[in-house]
Amino acid sequence: MSRRICLVTGSRAEYSHLQWLARDIADAADLELQMLVTGAHLSSHSGETYKEIEADGFTISVKVPLPDDDTALGIARSVGVATTGLAEALDFLRPDILVILGDRYEMLAAASAALILRIPVAHLHGGEVTEGAFDESIRHAITKMAHLHFTAAEPYARRVEQMGEAPERIFNVGTPGLDALSRTEMMTRHELSASLEFDLGPRFFLVTYHPVTLSDAAPAAAVREMLAALDALPDYRVVITGVNADVGNRQISQAVQRFAAENEGRVLYVDSLGHHRYLSALSIAEAVIGNSSSGLVEAPSTTTPTVNIGDRQKGRLRAASVIDCGETRDDIEQAINRAIDPAFMEHAMRTQPPYGRSGASAKIKDILATVSLENIIAKPFHDQEAATQ
Repeated sequence: MSRRICLVTGSRAEYSHLQWLARDIADAADLELQMLVTGAHLSSHSGETYKEIEADGFTISVKVPLPDDDTALGIARSVGVATTGLAEALDFLRPDILVILGDRYEMLAAASAALILRIPVAHLHGGEVTEGAFDESIRHAITKMAHLHFTAAEPYARRVEQMGEAPERIFNVGTPGLDALSRTEMMTRHELSASLEFDLGPRFFLVTYHPVTLSDAAPAAAVREMLAALDALPDYRVVITGVNADVGNRQISQAVQRFAAENEGRVLYVDSLGHHRYLSALSIAEAVIGNSSSGLVEAPSTTTPTVNIGDRQKGRLRAASVIDCGETRDDIEQAINRAIDPAFMEHAMRTQPPYGRSGASAKIKDILATVSLENIIAKPFHDQEAATQ
């Protein structure tokens, strides 16, 4: 009998990391893939990206829609709605293992439901630190509800163990998000321009900016500073991608869409590029600008410099190709000018990515297929001090 593996996804960014793991599970004779889709994937405001999952050839097992409300109260309510909907979906699907990636509130709901339903949870990207977002607390909470841990780097594996998880249940495999870079043929500049129906010109920036959920500043304040810095570099085209469904996302979306409308022909805003176009743009852009994790995880593996703005990714491992800066126009402009300096670009070409290269999806699939599930729900706290005595 095939082991049922359920992957839950609520956003395009998360799905881009899960795509090749889903493919490997679907192709395995001893595994059955279930796809549980929720969150921004089902929102017209976010581009209805569930269609990209279907276009990749996957059958969506269950869809769990959530309220489209980006206020703090709205997001808190969505956690409750998601817990109810995902619990009903999981009770119907009854997977042998539920795979959760990351740290979003939809994933907290999924882990909570699985915990009560006694469904083993495999957690990807645990042990990481992002001090500028409440995602950090959610990530660590999911670690304590999970039974198998797939970490992206050795320091993260040590941190998961530090949180009381047994070493034999921690697997340092790297990040599956990098598999697409080696298993997908990237689009050329000409092909990407044609697909976007937008002339990328000889030089362009790829921009992704998300709400900083633990900041007291108005969500649109920092993004206006970033847009002012981009205005100071008129010789560069700009492609801006959509905003995560977090608190304050609409203020940011409105600001960047207005900026694109005011700079038609030089600036393009797209709700969702899709993972193929996004990674293609990432690999040929002059720099990646914003506060997305892709600037720290995927960009260094393509040797594209990153300008990382503010504290949203504070604490995450960095390659030498990443330039951190403050949220003022001057700070951002100086960082961009440094990123496009030929000497720094040559330096970025030689950078060593902290998350490895590729191959994580196959490793995770093999472990999911063979790991013993006997007594896996019972999870004693691994006391490090006791273990060393």
